[in-house]
Amino acid sequence: MPPESPKPPKPHLRALLAAALALLACSAAAQAPGVGREEIVVGSIQDLSGPIATLGAPTRDGMLLRFEDANAAGGVHGRRLRLAVEDAAYDPKKAVLAARKLIQREGVFAFLANMGTPVVMASMPAIVEAGRPHLFPFSPHESTYAPLHPLKFQMFAPYQDYMEAATRHMVETKGYARTCLLYQDDDYGLEVMKGVEAALGKLGRPLHQRTSYKRGATDFSSQVARLRVAGCDFLVLATVVRETVAVMSEARKVGWKVDMLVTASGYSSQTHELGGAAVEGLYGVAVLPHPYAEGASPELAAWIERYRQRFGTAPNVWSVMGYTLAGLFVQAAEKAGPDLTTERFVAALENLESAPDIFGGPVYRFTPRDHLGNRHGRLAQIRGGRWELLTGYLR
Repeated sequence: MPPESPKPPKPHLRALLAAALALLACSAAAQAPGVGREEIVVGSIQDLSGPIATLGAPTRDGMLLRFEDANAAGGVHGRRLRLAVEDAAYDPKKAVLAARKLIQREGVFAFLANMGTPVVMASMPAIVEAGRPHLFPFSPHESTYAPLHPLKFQMFAPYQDYMEAATRHMVETKGYARTCLLYQDDDYGLEVMKGVEAALGKLGRPLHQRTSYKRGATDFSSQVARLRVAGCDFLVLATVVRETVAVMSEARKVGWKVDMLVTASGYSSQTHELGGAAVEGLYGVAVLPHPYAEGASPELAAWIERYRQRFGTAPNVWSVMGYTLAGLFVQAAEKAGPDLTTERFVAALENLESAPDIFGGPVYRFTPRDHLGNRHGRLAQIRGGRWELLTGYLR
C-alpha cells in the first residue's frame, strides 16, 4: 500500500508552529547585538561634564546630526540609527562603568568616537572582549589600531607620527635650538613625547627640558617658570583646550613670548574663543580646516546653518569630526547589506575609501591589513583670532 500522506496540522498546532518560526526569526535577527528589526544601536563614551566637555558635546552633536540625516533618508536598509551616549567626564574609572552599561543594558552594536586617551585605554579591552567594534576613538594612540585586530579601527593620525612630523618641520624651518615639552602625565602625554623625541633624534638634537602636569590641572605657574628658566625657545604642548589656554595665558602674564605648538587636542575654535589675545600665534596640528561661516562654500554654509538651527550654536572642528566619523559608520553599515552582522560590517569597513567632502578633510582608506585611515596632519596657526592652515599634510 502506498504510504499515507501526512495530515495537515491542527489549527492550534499551526499557530504554535507559526509562533516558533517567528521566534526563530527574531532570534536570528538578535544574533548581532544592537541590531533589531527597526533600529541599530551605537554606543559612545563622551566627556559631557569634565575637563574636555567642550570637545565631547560638539562631537556628540555632530554624530547625532549625521545619524538624523541617515534616518531622514530612510535609515540603513530600513533600520533607524540610535546613538546611546554615556558621560565618563574624562575619568577612566567612570569609562569602564559606562562601557559595561552600554554593552549590557543598551546592547550596542559598536562603539563610536570614545573621547580621550585615558578613557580609551581603560575601556577598550572590555569593549573588544565583548566582541564590539571599537571605532575611531578620539585618542590617536597606537594601540587603537595596532597590532592589527578585527574590531579596532582608527581614522585619526597617531600622536607619534604627526607630532614627529610637525616638530621636525618647526625645528627645521625656524631653527630652534632648545625644544622643550609640557605634557599631561598619562598615555596621551607619553605618546606625544615619543613623537617629539623621534623628531629631535632625526635632527641630532636633544629634548632640552620636559615637565608634566596632572590631568585636570588649572594652575601652570610652576611649570611655566621652570621652562622659562631653562631657556626654551620652542615649547611643544601635550595639552587639551582648557590647559592650552591656561599655559599660554600664564606665559604671556610673566612676559615670556616663546613659540608654542599644540597637538590636535588643542586645535579647536574654543582655544582662541577662550584665550583671546593670549593665544595669538599659537601653532597647532590640524587634520581639517575649521568650519568658519565666513568664507565658507555654499554647501558648507548650508551645513553650518543647519547645525546651528539644530543645536543652537555654531559648529566647530569637533562637530565636523563627529559628523564625519558617523558618516564612515553609515557607509560601512550600508555596504554590509541588510543582514548586518559584526563580520559583514568589518569586511565592509576593511574595503572602504571615503570620498572628498565639503569639509576639506582627508580621504580615509581602510584595508584588511591596515585599520588606520589616515597618518598625517597639517600645521595651522592662530592669526587674527582664527586658525589658518599653513601647510599641506606633513610627512
